[in-house]
Amino acid sequence: MKFGLTLPNRGVLFGAITPEEILTLGEIADRSRGFDDLWVGDSLLGKPRMESLMLMAGLAARTKRVRIGVACMASFPLRDPLWLANQWASLDLLAGGRTVLVACTGIVPQAGGALEDAHYRVDNKARAERLVEWITILKRLWTEDNVHYEGRHYRLQGVTMEPKPAAKPHPPIWIANNSPGPRDVVERTHRRVARHADGWMTSISDPDEVAWRLNDLREKTRAAGRNPDDLATCLYHNINVNRDRSAALEESKRFLDTYYMVDMPMQRVTSWTAAGSPDECVEHLRAYEQMGIGAVGLRCTSWNQVEQMHRVLEEVLPHFK
Repeated sequence: MKFGLTLPNRGVLFGAITPEEILTLGEIADRSRGFDDLWVGDSLLGKPRMESLMLMAGLAARTKRVRIGVACMASFPLRDPLWLANQWASLDLLAGGRTVLVACTGIVPQAGGALEDAHYRVDNKARAERLVEWITILKRLWTEDNVHYEGRHYRLQGVTMEPKPAAKPHPPIWIANNSPGPRDVVERTHRRVARHADGWMTSISDPDEVAWRLNDLREKTRAAGRNPDDLATCLYHNINVNRDRSAALEESKRFLDTYYMVDMPMQRVTSWTAAGSPDECVEHLRAYEQMGIGAVGLRCTSWNQVEQMHRVLEEVLPHFK
C-alpha cells in the first residue's frame, strides 16, 4: 500500500497552514521517498479554498518525483470542459506527466453548494450527467483531433485542443464517490467508475463498508470487460500522531469541524482518522492494507502541519516499507 500527502489548502482560511508551507511540505514529501502522491482539495463556493489548478502548478514547479492530483475536484461539473482540458494539459506538461485528475459531482449540503447550483443552474442529476460527459470530452480532446461531440450539456464541432498533455495516452482520470444512499444507488456510482474511470477514491472509512464497496467495484469492473487490477484505488483519510490518543482525536475533531463547517460526530472522527501513538496509527491503517486498498492519501488533522508530517514520515510510514 502506497501513501500520498493531502495538503489542506482550505486550512489557509483558518490558520492551519500558509501558502508557503503548502509548497514547502510538497518539496519535503517529494524528497522523502515516503510519499508517492501529493493531493490538494478543490471547491468553489461549497467549501472555499485556494484554487486547485493554480496550487498544483506551483507544486509542479517545486517537485520532480511525486504525482500531483486534486482529490477530489468538486468544481469539475461547474468548469467549462474545453477550458479545463487546456488547463490540465498545461499543468501536466509543467509536471512532466505526473498528474492525476480525481473528478466528483461536488454535491455538498452547505449553503455554498446551493449557491453553486443556483449560479450554474445545475442540480444533483445534472452534476452526475456532466461528470460523465466531461470525462468523455477530456479524454477525446487529449487523444484526438477534430473532435465532434453532442451531449446533453455540451457540444463540440470539429475542435482540436493543443497542446496535448505529456502523459500518454492521457493523464489518469479517477472518480471519487462516497454515496451514503441505498445500496442500489451506491452500486450505480460504482458502475460509473467501472465504465469511465482509471481509478476510484473514497472517504468512506468504516472498514466493513470500504471492503464491500471495494469488492463490488471490482465485480463491476470485471463485468465491464476490464481487469480490476488495472483500476487504481485510494482512500482519502486523516492522521494525527500523538502519544495521547485522546488529545489526537480532540484536535482532529476541532480541525474537521472547522474544515467542513459541521459538528462532526466523534464516531466518524475516530473511524476516519489514524490517531494516537505511531503503533496505533499503523494498526489503524493495516486494516485497509489487508483488504487490498492500493493507496491512502493522508491529511494531517493538526494546526502544526510541518511537525505532523515529519512524525508521519519518520514514525508511521517506515512500518509499511
